Amino acid sequence: MAGIQKYRGKVFPLNRENVDTDQIIPKQFLKKIDRQGFGKYLFYHWRFNDDGSPNPDFPLNNQQYRDATILLGGANFGCGSSREHAPWSIMDYGFKVVIAPSFADIFYNNCVKNGLLPIRLQQAEVDNLFEKASQSDLELFINLEEQTVLDQAGFTATFDIDPYWKQMLMNGWDEISITLAYEEHIRKYELTR
Repeated sequence: MAGIQKYRGKVFPLNRENVDTDQIIPKQFLKKIDRQGFGKYLFYHWRFNDDGSPNPDFPLNNQQYRDATILLGGANFGCGSSREHAPWSIMDYGFKVVIAPSFADIFYNNCVKNGLLPIRLQQAEVDNLFEKASQSDLELFINLEEQTVLDQAGFTATFDIDPYWKQMLMNGWDEISITLAYEEHIRKYELTR
């Protein structure tokens, strides 16, 4: 995984609360265990009509958001089941960061374990960003080291993140790569058994 230290990206605003993992990626698409190919199913029932054609009323289908890489969501984002496929689909679609006032705990943990940066901001700060995004394209600058979110018009917010998760995200590590860092020690230990 690529690490995240500083990130700049365009925002896709999804001003909906309680977006659950079945809305993020419906259950019928959970047939694979590798992390690739899930982006085309992201928000499937919102993005597509019953006949499979794009739903013009869902904003992610608008050309304006084709290159967005920061997803701005409402409170309790990622609630529902614990499916790891939800952050996989968000990342495979092209998002690198998800910002919301709150996340379901399991979804939040699945994000950081897979290299997707979830940022909790205060509700008023998220509302401010939704307002800005409704008026024109919004680009944000994220500094994980300093734990800040900025825009070009003076918006500044700070966020908390566990130091362990921060280290993992900044270095592009997952829990397997941390274990593999001790491979030589593990090998020596196994030789003594």
